[in-house]
Amino acid sequence: METKNIGLRGIEVADTRISNIDGEKGKLIYRGFDILDLTENSTFEETAYLLLYDDLPTKTQLDEFNAKLVDARYIPKQMQKNMGNWRKDADPMDMLQAFVAALAGYYDEEFANKEASYEKAINLIAKVPTIVASWHRIRNGLDPVEPDSSLSHAANFLYMMFGEKPDSEVEKIFDVCLILHADHTFNASTFTARQVASTRAHMYSASSAAIGALSGELHGGANTEVMKMLLEIGEIGKVEDWIKEKMKNNERIMGMGHAVYKTYDPRAQVLKELSRKLAAKTKDPWFDITEKVETVTISEMKSQKDRDIYPNVDLYSASLYYMLKIPMDLNTPIFAISRVVGWAAHIIEEKFAEAAPKPALYRPKATYVGKYCGPEGCEYKTLDLRK
Repeated sequence: METKNIGLRGIEVADTRISNIDGEKGKLIYRGFDILDLTENSTFEETAYLLLYDDLPTKTQLDEFNAKLVDARYIPKQMQKNMGNWRKDADPMDMLQAFVAALAGYYDEEFANKEASYEKAINLIAKVPTIVASWHRIRNGLDPVEPDSSLSHAANFLYMMFGEKPDSEVEKIFDVCLILHADHTFNASTFTARQVASTRAHMYSASSAAIGALSGELHGGANTEVMKMLLEIGEIGKVEDWIKEKMKNNERIMGMGHAVYKTYDPRAQVLKELSRKLAAKTKDPWFDITEKVETVTISEMKSQKDRDIYPNVDLYSASLYYMLKIPMDLNTPIFAISRVVGWAAHIIEEKFAEAAPKPALYRPKATYVGKYCGPEGCEYKTLDLRK
């Protein structure tokens, strides 16, 4: 029997109230709100509240939510001590997955209580940046920087990373980046989180599993590959020949094209302007090189294959993070700093789906294409009879 490996593409597996993508129109919606409106008017903290609680907060609700996030930023000193025992060249995603799972050993987890799940979500959202920043400093022989309660979620992370408070422009740029990456429907890591949550595993286990899915190069590592591409090209005058050579060999241009969007990824639209703004501030060449990669790839794809192609979220986030002095191997952990909000929202929805109750456990069917010896199965032979 012939079977097609479609990776569940186009298969509807559950209802959700959290986010939606219109790939034809290039729209991303969080709880009914267009991502472009949120990046223009909201903050990461407010967007996180929206994704978790299904509505924008009042001022009182936002103040209380922010206070809880700030209070939960600290991680156990023992955890930071344990980081010192790791190889300094260990993959940051392996570190993050391990220490998110380890949070269950420090904090109680209650499955049956929905309100407790929100508290665990806040705990997780607040602590993931501290874990990433602590690891960055410890692996470089530096002492971790304590969280600063006066700073926003975005500014505090950059402060814990570098020991200096970012200026307001850089803070805003990074805050918008976090909003853009907070959720994206049933992508690989989010579906992993929901699948694990469907077993009634707790918040930390489901999130740790999602981090494992995000660590794969086909999901979370693409913007790192984009930056490697930009560094290889090196200067704007070499872009056209480089792109043409890659396309001649049928090689993929990283950061271009998307499985869902058939037009411009709205996140890429915002990130492009942020990258432009930051490049004007830092005088780095990476925005100009990236924009040239975009225009040449679009032109060559149209002329060679008569196909339209557009940038995805990774194309401009690569240069943006690089200009913020963030090490390339932390690009994916930073993705997780934002996406953990979406994971938490989906885990809660999976556990407490009230509008559309679903089976307790995901259990897809597989098509067996292996050895078949007949209706009675294959005959077992002892070792001495096997050749």
